[in-house]
This record gives sequence, structure tokens and C-alpha cells, in this order.
Amino acid sequence: MSAQPFAIAQRVSDWQALHGRHDLPWQNTTDPYRVWVSEIMLQQTQVSTVIGYFDRFMARFPSVGALAAATQDEVLGLWSGLGYYSRARNLHACAQAVVQDHGGAFPRSAAQLAALPGIGRSTAAAIASLCFGERVAILDANVRRVLSRALGFGGDLAQAAQARALWDAAQALLPQQEADEPAGFSMQRYTQGLMDLGATLCLPRQPRCGTCPLADICVARTQDRVQDYPLRTRKLKRSAQQIWLLWLQDAHGAVWLDKRPTPGVWAGLYCLPLFDSEAALLAAAAVWGQAAAPMPLPAFVHVLTHKDLHLHPWVLTLSGEQPLVEGPSAAQGQWVSAHRWPGLGLPAPIRRLLAAG
Repeated sequence: MSAQPFAIAQRVSDWQALHGRHDLPWQNTTDPYRVWVSEIMLQQTQVSTVIGYFDRFMARFPSVGALAAATQDEVLGLWSGLGYYSRARNLHACAQAVVQDHGGAFPRSAAQLAALPGIGRSTAAAIASLCFGERVAILDANVRRVLSRALGFGGDLAQAAQARALWDAAQALLPQQEADEPAGFSMQRYTQGLMDLGATLCLPRQPRCGTCPLADICVARTQDRVQDYPLRTRKLKRSAQQIWLLWLQDAHGAVWLDKRPTPGVWAGLYCLPLFDSEAALLAAAAVWGQAAAPMPLPAFVHVLTHKDLHLHPWVLTLSGEQPLVEGPSAAQGQWVSAHRWPGLGLPAPIRRLLAAG
């Protein structure tokens, strides 16, 4: 690694002031609540997708106290469609911890923040540096890419020792506080600059090196090996799962929804009953005692990060009154009216299926 630490910090900060992002709804604030929510939403999710969710979330839950007082169903309902629902469950649990254990005020250090539910080391550092000016490094996926390329860091980040080494390198690059700057300003500007570089220029594919402030000192660019960084050899293998869905609806459009257990696919969300086979679905449908048989709908694939879900929906419209349900299904499910289900936390493919119907 040969790039100059102080040159990197200064260049990133100067570039951010002139060319970085300044108009996102969670920027230009030192409110840890807004920064925290945005950081959680942005994990593995594009900015363009997050903006609408963030605005709706702030309107519904304008403070950490409001979020803590909400039910998990309310939080999941507003999160529905954003994916990675463990983030929403952890967000709710974290808000409750902040209120119960910290009097409704976020801790001011990265170490204390990282002890809260769902807040990892990089997210804690982002909050601490952006909101409180702490000199602590962030290292999310975008920043790992920027720094590993700039420094020519060739260690395999799948190895814990190499991951720690990059953390150490990131910490060594932090800017010093300038005498004529407000406390924490250097850290806020530098941290935001790294995020902006990774999101707008130092892209995974086709990076825009020609306008990057680090171009002439970037080791990866000098080596013409930009695509070789960062190095991570251990990759999760993709898998596939077949799932049959029973879409039960009454004559008025109400649907039967189960609440999914934790852990498991779509944990904590409301969902059409799931089955491992067509035979199991048909056997369950027969229990409802209807003369009509369920009808298959076109199968489709829902892509998760490391798994493809092959979904096979069947629809059964019940005549007359909603029948009583006995057995385990009665405890985990309920009839939900057509005007109520859109407000529940539903997996994205289930929401689209019901909306199309």
C-alpha cells in the first residue's frame, strides 16, 4: 500500500465539498435518529429505492420515541417491500433499547452504539462520526471498495486477519481536526465523502476513474487492476427453493394470512399459507370443505440475495360466510379485509400477487 494517507483524507474532503451529494433527505443534519434510520435502510439497498421509504418512515415515526412506541406489525407494514426484514425488526428493538436504556438519547460513541441491536461496527462509526464528530473509521461495502483500490490492499477480506488489517488502514487515514474548523467538521466531511465516492464514482463495475479525486494516487488504477479489488474469495452459493402458496379469499375479498414464525423465510411478516409441495397444498385446501377446487396461477420466481424462490400460487375463493378455522392455523392466521391487508407487513411478492388480483 503506497497511497499517502493525508493526501487521501484531504482530497476526499475537498471533493465532497464541491462534488459530493448534499441533497439527500438524511444529509445536512447531526440528528442521530435520521442518520441511523438511513444507514440501516441503505444496507444492501440503493439510494433511489430508500428515499421514498425514508420520507414515509420519518412522517410516521418522527422520533426514536415514536418508533419505540409502535408495534412491530406497524413497523413491518411501513417497511414492506424494502426487503431484508430483519433490519426492520432490529430497528424496532434498537429504538426500544435507546428509550429504555438511554433515556431516548443515542449514545455518542461508536463503541456504545455498536452494542445496540442491529448496529454493526461500520454503522456505529457512521453515526458517531457524522453526528458527534468522533474520529472513527467506517468500512461499509462501498468504502471497502474505495480504500482497497486506493491503497492497493490485496488481502483476502474473507479472512478475519485481513479484514482487521483493512480496518486498521482505514483508521490510519482519518483526518486531523483543523484549528479553524468546528469540532467534528473534518470527520463529517471525510466520512460523507467516502460514502459519496463509493456510491457515485468508485462503482463495482465501470468505475468513473476519470473524475475521481484519488485517480493519480490510486494503486489499483496505476496497476490497471481496478476490478481485482477488493478481494474476497469466500462466496455464498446460490440455492433454490420451491414454495406453494394457498390464496384463500372470501366473497368480499378478505384473505387468510398467516404470521410467519421466527426464524424462517419472511419471519414476522404476514403471508399466504406456505407449503412444501402441491399435494400438501391440495390437502390443506380440502379441509375448507368447499365444492370448488383451488385453481393454479402462473408460477414465478422471487430472487433473494443468495436464493431463488420458485413460487406456485393457487387461489381458492370461498362461498358464503368465512368458515371457522381449527387447529394450528387458527393460532397463527386470521382473515384480513381487502382494505386492511395493504397496511400489514407483507413480503414483496405476496403484496404484488394480492394487488394484481
